[in-house]
Amino acid sequence: MVGPLDEFPLHQAPLPVEWAATSDRNFYDRSYFNAHDRSGDRFLIMGLGYYPNLGTKDAFVLWRRGDTQTALHLGDPVDGDRLNMHVGPFRIEVPEPLRRLRVVLEETEGMALDLHWAGSFDALQELPHVMRSGSRVTLDAQRFAQVGSWEGTMLVDGEEITVSPDTWLGTRDRSWGIRPVGEPEPAGRPSDPPFDGMWWTYVPMRFDDFCVVLLMQETPEGHRVFNDCSRVFPDGRIEQLGWPLVQVHYASGTRSATGATIRCTRPDGVEVLLEVEARLPTPLHLGGGYGGDGDWSHGLWKGEGFVERLSYDVTTPENAGRLMFGVVDYVGRSTCHEEGRTSEGWGLFEHGVIGRHDRSGFSDWFDLAP
Repeated sequence: MVGPLDEFPLHQAPLPVEWAATSDRNFYDRSYFNAHDRSGDRFLIMGLGYYPNLGTKDAFVLWRRGDTQTALHLGDPVDGDRLNMHVGPFRIEVPEPLRRLRVVLEETEGMALDLHWAGSFDALQELPHVMRSGSRVTLDAQRFAQVGSWEGTMLVDGEEITVSPDTWLGTRDRSWGIRPVGEPEPAGRPSDPPFDGMWWTYVPMRFDDFCVVLLMQETPEGHRVFNDCSRVFPDGRIEQLGWPLVQVHYASGTRSATGATIRCTRPDGVEVLLEVEARLPTPLHLGGGYGGDGDWSHGLWKGEGFVERLSYDVTTPENAGRLMFGVVDYVGRSTCHEEGRTSEGWGLFEHGVIGRHDRSGFSDWFDLAP
C-alpha cells in the first residue's frame, strides 16, 4: 500500500516502501537504546521493532535496579506510517536524524519515560553481518551504532527520576535485515553439524575525545566469523583498530563476566589497551525478547493493543541459571591506555558465551569458570 514515504526518492525496489523487498518472514527493522547513570546501580534498555512480513510491531522496556529486572512488553499490528514510529504508548521521535532523538512512554503499568538523546559522535556504520545454517541464511543484517547522552525524566512505580546529560550516558543502534523473529518455524532437518555454541562481544564505549565500537563473534573453536572495531573522533574521522585480542574475565563458578582486557592496534602498530569493568548484568533473554527468552520474542503476535509487565528476581536459582544461555548487557566502564595516556570511558559491555568455547575454557554447555 502506498504511504507517506513514497512521496520521497527512497525506493530500493519496485515496491511501495511499506513492503519489504524480500518475502522472508524474518525481515525486521529495529531500534535499540540503553541508558545508565554510571553508578552501576540502575540500567534502562529499550527497543522498538517492525516485522512487516509478520504483520506486527512491538516495543519493550527493561529496567534493572538492585536484584529486580522489570520488563514491559507492547505489541500492535504493523502499519504503513513509518515516519511515526510508535507501538501503543511507546514512540520514537526523530527531530534531527543521526544526532537527536526523543523516546517517550506514556504512563503504562507504573512506568513512564520522556527522554532526549544527543549523539556525542557521528553514528558508525558497522560491517554487514551474515550467518548461515547449512545453505540457509539465518542472519543478514546491516547496523549502525552511536554513543551519546540522555536528558529528561523517568517514572517507575511512583518514583520520578531526573535524567541529566552530565551523568546519564548510553548507546544505541539501528539494525535491519533478516534474523529469527516471531513464532518458531518448523525445524526441518537438524543442523549438521549441530549448533555447539557461540561467543559474542559488543563494546560501544564513549570517551571524552573519541568513542570505540567493537563487535566480535567466534565459533566454539575460537574461529572469528565477525570482527569490526573502529574509533570515531569528533571531526568524523574513523580509525580502524584491527583484530582485537580479547580476554573476558568471569566470576568463579559462573559465566557472568566481571570485565575484559581488550588489546587493539592502531594502523601505525601502536597498541590501544582497554581494561573494561562489567557492572549490573542485565540478561536480554530475561524479558527482553532476545534469543533464549521464554516469556517474550520479538515479532510474536500477541494481539492488538497488547501490554504486559513482568518482574524477575535475578538472584533466584531459576533466573540466575538462565544467564549462561543468552546474551547479557552490562553497564560498562573502561580505562584506555595509549602511548602513556590514560582516559576513562563509559558505555555498554555486551557479552554472551553460550555452549562450548575452547579459548575461554568452557568445554560444554554447562561448564563454568574455575
